[in-house]
Amino acid sequence: MSSVFVLTPESFAEHRSGLRDEEISGGVPEDEAYIPTYLEAFPPLPEKGAPGDRSGEPTGAWNRIRPIKASVITQVFHVPLEERRYKDNSQFGEGEEAKVCLDIMQKTGAHIELSLAKDQGLSIMVTGKLDSVMKARKEIVARLQTQASATVTIPKEHHRFVIGKNGEKLQELELRTATKIAIPRPDDPSTNIRITGTKEGIEKARHEVLLISAEQDKRAVERLALEKAFHPFIAGAHNRLVQELSQETGARISIPPPSLPKDEIVITGEKEAVAMAIARIRAIYEEKKRKTTTISVEVKKSQHKYIIGPKGNTLHEIMESTGVSVEMPPLDSGLETIILRGEPDKLGPALTQVYAKAKSVMVMEVSAPAWLHRFIIGKKGQNISRITQQLPKVHIEFTDGEEKISLEGPTEEVELAQTQLQEIVKDLMSRMDYTEVNIEQRFHRHLIGKNGANINRIKEQYKVSVRIPQDSDGSGLVRIEGDPQGVQLARRELMEMAQRMENERTKDMIVEQKFHRTIIGQKGEKIKEVRDKFPEVIVNFPDPSQKSDIVQLRGPKNEVEKCGKFLQKMIADLIENSYSISVPIFKQFHKNIIGKGGTNIKKIREETNTKIDLPTENSDSEMIVITGKKANGEAARDRILAIQRDLANIKETEVTIPAKLHNSLIGSKGCLVRSVMEDCGGVHIHFPSEGSGSDRVTIRGPACEVEKARKQLLQLAEEKQVNNFTVELQAKPEYHKFLIGRGGANIRRVRDRTGARIIFPSHDEPEQELITIVGREEAVRLAQRELEILVKNLDDVVEDCMVVEPRHHRHFVCRRGQVLRELVEEYGGVAISFPRTGTHSDRITLKGAKDCVEAAKRRIQEIIEDLEAQVTVEVAILQRHHRAVMGPKGCRIQQITRDYEVQVKFPERDESAGQTAGQEPHPQENGDASPEAESAPRKCDTIAISGREEKCELARQALLALVPVTIDVEVSYDLHRYIIGQKGNGIRKMMEEYEVNISVPQPDQLSDVIKITGQETNVDQAKLGLLERVKELQAEQADRALRSYKITLSIPPKFHPKIIGRKGAVISQIRKDHDVNVQFPDKGDEQQDVIVISGYERNAEEARVAIEQLVAELEEMVSNDVQLDHRVHARIIGARGKAIRKLMDEFKVDIRFPQPGSEDPDRVTVTGLPENVDNAIDHILNLEEEYMLTVTESETMAAYMKPPSRSVGGGYGAGDEDSKGAAKGFVVRDAPWNAPGDKAPDMSSAEDFPTFGTGVAPKQMSAWGPKKF
Repeated sequence: MSSVFVLTPESFAEHRSGLRDEEISGGVPEDEAYIPTYLEAFPPLPEKGAPGDRSGEPTGAWNRIRPIKASVITQVFHVPLEERRYKDNSQFGEGEEAKVCLDIMQKTGAHIELSLAKDQGLSIMVTGKLDSVMKARKEIVARLQTQASATVTIPKEHHRFVIGKNGEKLQELELRTATKIAIPRPDDPSTNIRITGTKEGIEKARHEVLLISAEQDKRAVERLALEKAFHPFIAGAHNRLVQELSQETGARISIPPPSLPKDEIVITGEKEAVAMAIARIRAIYEEKKRKTTTISVEVKKSQHKYIIGPKGNTLHEIMESTGVSVEMPPLDSGLETIILRGEPDKLGPALTQVYAKAKSVMVMEVSAPAWLHRFIIGKKGQNISRITQQLPKVHIEFTDGEEKISLEGPTEEVELAQTQLQEIVKDLMSRMDYTEVNIEQRFHRHLIGKNGANINRIKEQYKVSVRIPQDSDGSGLVRIEGDPQGVQLARRELMEMAQRMENERTKDMIVEQKFHRTIIGQKGEKIKEVRDKFPEVIVNFPDPSQKSDIVQLRGPKNEVEKCGKFLQKMIADLIENSYSISVPIFKQFHKNIIGKGGTNIKKIREETNTKIDLPTENSDSEMIVITGKKANGEAARDRILAIQRDLANIKETEVTIPAKLHNSLIGSKGCLVRSVMEDCGGVHIHFPSEGSGSDRVTIRGPACEVEKARKQLLQLAEEKQVNNFTVELQAKPEYHKFLIGRGGANIRRVRDRTGARIIFPSHDEPEQELITIVGREEAVRLAQRELEILVKNLDDVVEDCMVVEPRHHRHFVCRRGQVLRELVEEYGGVAISFPRTGTHSDRITLKGAKDCVEAAKRRIQEIIEDLEAQVTVEVAILQRHHRAVMGPKGCRIQQITRDYEVQVKFPERDESAGQTAGQEPHPQENGDASPEAESAPRKCDTIAISGREEKCELARQALLALVPVTIDVEVSYDLHRYIIGQKGNGIRKMMEEYEVNISVPQPDQLSDVIKITGQETNVDQAKLGLLERVKELQAEQADRALRSYKITLSIPPKFHPKIIGRKGAVISQIRKDHDVNVQFPDKGDEQQDVIVISGYERNAEEARVAIEQLVAELEEMVSNDVQLDHRVHARIIGARGKAIRKLMDEFKVDIRFPQPGSEDPDRVTVTGLPENVDNAIDHILNLEEEYMLTVTESETMAAYMKPPSRSVGGGYGAGDEDSKGAAKGFVVRDAPWNAPGDKAPDMSSAEDFPTFGTGVAPKQMSAWGPKKF
């Protein structure tokens, strides 16, 4: 089959360059090239058969397709009554059978349905995928049906056939028969196989096992040892003989491959077939051994692979044509001797073929410098592919570092490829050069530039290839290859860059890592400003994970110094603005510091220009951290403290204490000052910063506590001045609570007697056993002795008993022994044992330190006296309020029980109470009730309080104070949605802030009443907050009305883009300056000249004036076109438009360049004031003249650098392109569209388009199968 191509001059010249001169000269010139006809280029499709001829229909293929099996199947099987494992008479579907089925369904994913027959047999239907159904059936039979077992005996060697490969056959057999088959291990001599399952399953499995064994009895395996040299005669050419033997005898014959030094031929199959195959093989072997002889020949080792051929095909071909076996030495050995074995008269032809094959392929080499290899190959192998496509049998191999190219293939083609490669090498050597320059490796990455920017620019500019070694090579040799002139220019530039880098200076600055992110700025904005200011300086920050403070500057010496000073000034500003003050504010006032919606804290931040951080709500910290300049931070601190003073009775006083005593008053890790703050109700004591020299100590808190703390501090300071003596004492942490005593009673007695201060470690301190005593020496020594006696007594373990009536035992051990646990913790870990329930003993045992035991006994006696004096008081509170009284997680009730030492019991919830209340004709409102209701409170409303009488009364009053009340607040219906806020955020925040429930009526009710429910004090505060919010919303509404003032301007659409500005810069500035919204018409609007300004009236008027002034300036502007050669446009525009933007800013004009593909690519439009436009045009024309010199020089140089085109046999040259004009492309003759006349061809006409067919084909079967309708 032949193909005809019409090539364009360019493609023809490209193909012609890879052909030999003599072939090209014999070609047909393009103008005489044969043009194919339409029928030749587009041959008609085969004619369709007659309606009755169905030979071409694909119905046969469809008939052969097997039906697809359903993915979901259903199996039904029956379990008789006598074989059911569970025969309980409980309700069907609720017994063990249902549980088992549910478990199996979860394991296998199959669906199981059970039904009970009249004979009490069980019918089971399993639905699901085949694998799931088989597994489920096996599980059901094993777990719901009684199991029997049987043993079957077969020969040991047959066991492996029952198991199958990887046990697959055994698993399949077990699934199919729903049995468990146990096969003895290989080391077990037993031949018995045990089968467990149902009777039916056992029979099936037994039959299958015996069937496998019987089948193996018929088979035999024979190993026939024959000389390896005669195996090829038994296998035959392409293994055909051994395949024929296998087909004739039915036995499987396995011959070892030539590479395996093994003589055994293995024959398997039925005994008769194996015997027949052995006889045939022996006959062949005896015949060949008798008739064949051998000859040896020496053939060069490199040619052996051509004798073997791909996959040994050549050896098979010699065997097939001559009947001679060629024995090759192993490829990895050095032997070159080849042995031919066959009948004497056939050895001659075989030897001829061997020599022919050995010499059929030739290996040649072409000398070429290693650096030229990749140019010979070409980009993506395009150069070398021309040769390989023309000579596909030639293998061309390039080896790295070698000055040669290896060619392998048929002799004639190799010689042809050698000639072509030599021509290419000669051509490249004439117009290519290379040089090597040694540049220190440390400069290589700077030569490459970011993302290869520098090196890519050099490659593009000088049309060269630059090869820089890898860092791992440790080499400094840079290689430049390409045009000789370009190589020298690139070398000069690289050397200049290296020299410049040697003159660069690197400076390391120490900058704390915490400032790095601030200097870099968000998305690198701030560091970009630094780099723009000092473009020649490279600023490198360390990786955050390195925890390094070193910032590196690199660049010219002067620029690095300037940049370093600039950064130092920036860092100094940062340090000044990072001054931090911690202000202690009582936790309950934090929300007031924040204000509604954060208004207070936001105002302080903005006015003082500081950063203020508050602790989270669930944090125990009271410190508010202020960061900024020192003066600003102190101003913000004063404002926050002022808010706290206004909110509560907070007093602030200053105490003058010499600065030298401050550290001793603070104590180790603040333990001493912390103990003073805890003793005085949590007041805040602030010492001046170290090194300030100030003597003033500030105390802040409730008035009475501040005075107490002031006296303690002055007393401590006096003690420190008189005698500052400290002693440390060791005591087990479990003794600390006992030493302190209830409410600090024990330790207070020691302090009062001795006058020393005793400090216990806090929970977070590492030394938990260390107690510190501070004071005058005699007082400290006295306190030390007392504490040592107490600790010593605690170390003496004693055991004691006391009598507690059994009726009180439950109080101590109930609630998981909570009272007991508290006693143990409080009294130094004393062990308290109560008698077991039911023993009726009244003696309890206490074991521990003597003092702890005595103190625990006294405390137990106090608890018993409280129990004896215990009364129960009832308080009636409506059940619907109980949840509110309890509080979140019962926190309010827990607080009452702790404060008043009582027990509070709430009644069980009456579920019918709500329904009954709903049926009452006149429900109670606002807490009012009838006299009958008041005299007889409901049981579900009665709360019981147990404890001492006076404390029960206090607890009762506290409970009543927690009963929520509801008030109504009038708020205009229009404001409700603003109070609720987006997704209820506003109302939710208010409820959380005031701890109340706020109910806003539904929109369809059109009601103005909002209900607030909660504790009375909270409700009053919430009402004030709600009314304050209403005032804010009303003010916002009034503001919105003022901002809705609109002005309409009529401005021609041609000025709209100028008013908007580049990326909206101009209009954004107008909006920002005048705080207005400016709306431009959409594309589809009828009035395209209307601009709408909305905002405050005054602002809108100012914005209108600004826009009108801008339009007036635009009307004065003119637009002039100038012709600039399109080749210099890119130079004038600059990288990313930087140059043109600078030019437009300089002359205050707008310059527009033509779009790609425009009719006049040289026309540039300049718009602006007349004088500016003229100046800008003059400047652009000067630039054009300057740039055109460079363009002309580059084009002239490029013309000289191009290789001369070869004109052979009338081929195409540059002159041909001009004279011939554009390429014609693909052309055909006698096409339908070339028909004479002006009439368009008829698409349905058989005459105009004869290859489209002559009529409608008879209905045939679709390739996608028969239609379903």
